[in-house]
Amino acid sequence: MLELKNIGFFVEEDGGVRHILKDVSLTVNERFVAITGPNGSGKSTLAKIIAGILRPTSGKIFLDGMDITDLSVTERAQAGISFAFQQPVRFKGITVKDLVSLAAGKSISITEACSYLSEVGLCARDYINREVNASLSGGELKRIEIATVLARGTKLTVFDEPEAGIDLWSFSSLISVFEKMYNKTQGSIVIISHQERILNIADKIIVVSGGKVERQGTREEMLPAILGKKVCSALTDKLEG
Repeated sequence: MLELKNIGFFVEEDGGVRHILKDVSLTVNERFVAITGPNGSGKSTLAKIIAGILRPTSGKIFLDGMDITDLSVTERAQAGISFAFQQPVRFKGITVKDLVSLAAGKSISITEACSYLSEVGLCARDYINREVNASLSGGELKRIEIATVLARGTKLTVFDEPEAGIDLWSFSSLISVFEKMYNKTQGSIVIISHQERILNIADKIIVVSGGKVERQGTREEMLPAILGKKVCSALTDKLEG
């Protein structure tokens, strides 16, 4: 179980202080937890704090009862946390097979590497020996990154807007990957997303707004209000346009 207690995060800019997260407390113990909210609400910052990429300026983080607040991103990865960026990182000089092997924490066979790539809709023979560099599109990098997360198989996985860049790959395929990942790890998957189809699979939905947890609850409790707001916003935009 992941537990965040009174998490705060601020940055200094233009001679002042901007609070991005304010007293955020939440727990993650379900299969799929979706964190949603308006742009600039602090969702991606929260995801990076969970992964250890950013350190909170206040509060505590616990993983299965262990205080991981001061652990580095590497130490958190070793403790069982995986993170998938909204914009995947490029690794010049390393092949796709080597990257998947690094993620798995062992030297894996070509057959094993190919199976992970196939899971994310890539023809393995076209990618297995390619470098993870600028020759790959953003969508290809996103799928390869998801394949590495599959290979890791950790007890907690955080995806920052995984739907970005998968226009040539269906949402049903992405959701199928999440299901297989859960079946393998029996852990929790946290997904930062605005997409209704992703919210529809969440066991728990957390709405972040203005750097705070505005509300949270089950999918059945949360979706009617969230979708109602989306419809109202779309109608307003149409009328103003």
